[in-house]
Amino acid sequence: MSSGPGLESLVDQTISVITNDGRNIVGVLKGFDQATNIILDESHERVFSTKEGVQQLVLGLYIIRGDNISIVGELDADLDSTVDWSNMRAYPLKPVIH
Repeated sequence: MSSGPGLESLVDQTISVITNDGRNIVGVLKGFDQATNIILDESHERVFSTKEGVQQLVLGLYIIRGDNISIVGELDADLDSTVDWSNMRAYPLKPVIH
């Protein structure tokens, strides 16, 4: 994965990360390196289930290894705050297979 100019423009922005094992972690991008290891602040993991609403597990300051990242995307924090996650039901993501 190439960090390229894309991640530089996301520093201090709220992002969503999908990991290779299917987790969704949301937080403020504070930094990254040439191996695309990223540092998130104010982060939380969203745990999806078909039986109950989304659980949001507080992680705080969190590092994700670059080799465990599948997707990084900018998140519209204003739009995201309008979603009622406690009533959202969805199948959890399956692990990414390369």
